[in-house]
Amino acid sequence: MTYANLDLETIEITEPSPGVVLATLNRPSRMNSMTNVMFVELETLARTLDRDDDVRVLVLTGAGKAFCGGYDLDDAELLTSLSPMGMLDQQELAARGLAAIRAMRIPVIAAVNGAAAGGGLSLTLAADIRVGSTRARFNAAFVRIGLSAGDLGASWLLSRLIGPARAAEFAYTGRFIEAVEAEEIGLINSVFSPEDLVNEAVELAKKICLNSPGGVQLSKRALQANMEVASYAAALELENRGQALLTRGEDMPEALAAFKEKRTPQFTGK
Repeated sequence: MTYANLDLETIEITEPSPGVVLATLNRPSRMNSMTNVMFVELETLARTLDRDDDVRVLVLTGAGKAFCGGYDLDDAELLTSLSPMGMLDQQELAARGLAAIRAMRIPVIAAVNGAAAGGGLSLTLAADIRVGSTRARFNAAFVRIGLSAGDLGASWLLSRLIGPARAAEFAYTGRFIEAVEAEEIGLINSVFSPEDLVNEAVELAKKICLNSPGGVQLSKRALQANMEVASYAAALELENRGQALLTRGEDMPEALAAFKEKRTPQFTGK
């Protein structure tokens, strides 16, 4: 395990099931709010797990009552004293952490246990799948502190998840979206009791682990890349290359053999 020796200050790492890593944002006394240390550690976590072929799914959650309350307001007071280029450096540091999570080759599941506000909302959006507890609530808090909802990828991802009109209303009012509404509009996939949330997220991850590692990873790549391409033809081109590549590996022949022999396939990702 390449991540076994990671010494992180703001994130706790466990392995609840083979191939499934659970990363818990661990600043409960501060609603797991973000600091520069956390941004760096999110990037470090993503880069490290991506080098480990045994890791198949990452589950993100928060310690205590909140998922993530956004940028720590004690640190936010310093932002207005930065020069324009200093503030740009600050934004890019934060963006690298979230972009690294979204760019991971493996699926990422956000298990939203409580409030996800501001940058915490953006972190949930960076995941491939979001599940929430009945206590989950979402808030694009930026306008409430004099900033733009165009932050850490939120403006791009929100419109694609819940549609431009809903995204606009959510961003301009700064209101909270509670768990039931979040599920109804597609912001999260499912709602569970607080006690069951992480176990349900892990069970979902275990289902993903039953499939071919290469097939899952190239499915993620196709789904993400084709959100950005300009044409159907370009989407087909990307898909064609992915399928051609996967037929050269060991997992597809193994799947076909297992089907014929009426047994469970043993995928290796090779």
